[in-house]
Amino acid sequence: MEKKYNVVVVDDQYVSRSFFEIHVGMSKGYVLAASLSGAEQAIAFCLEHPVDLVIMDVMMKYGLDGLTCAKTIHRNNPGVRIILTTSTAEARWIDEAWEAGIDSFWFKEYSDISLTQVMDRTMAGERVFPDSPPNPDFGDAEKTDLSDRELDVLRGLTRNLTNEEIAESLHISPHTVKRHIENLLVKTGFRNRIDLAVNAKALGVVVHEDDRTENRPPKGGNRS
Repeated sequence: MEKKYNVVVVDDQYVSRSFFEIHVGMSKGYVLAASLSGAEQAIAFCLEHPVDLVIMDVMMKYGLDGLTCAKTIHRNNPGVRIILTTSTAEARWIDEAWEAGIDSFWFKEYSDISLTQVMDRTMAGERVFPDSPPNPDFGDAEKTDLSDRELDVLRGLTRNLTNEEIAESLHISPHTVKRHIENLLVKTGFRNRIDLAVNAKALGVVVHEDDRTENRPPKGGNRS
């Protein structure tokens, strides 16, 4: 009998979690071991049950984020393969996941290969990471039209930080922050900083680290 890999899928969004479940169910050689809505649940499940592969979203509404929990699973269960996923275009997590030893990283909205392909290649021992970060449209610009520092400032705007707060966090002057915001407005065509923040958040162009890591206490989740 052909070996089937035990897969745990983790996503706090029901639709995305169902998408993962369907892909696992339709993919030859895989069986769904658990479907969870919280990343911390995955840590415990991997300690208590035989698991071969975890497919987990980075962003979680409650409890610890997926990237943090993936690092813990990797330490506790080095034989478990992990695929991190996200629907945003935040590219900073790619390097962090690679350096942490996570096996693969898949952008739900921007990848040119299917999740099933990533699963197969990951279980074959390959580390599957995007060749380049996502480059979504952002107003009149594309993400790659923005400098790294402009993206840093944009992350601050998505948290509704003042120029002074952004300046302090980036170790630059408020005047420099103001100049970056003016450049962002020129490049994107948005009317003001509120438009910048709202559209960046809605499109997932960037995600501030506090939005990834400062989540509320877990409310429990589903297991099947």
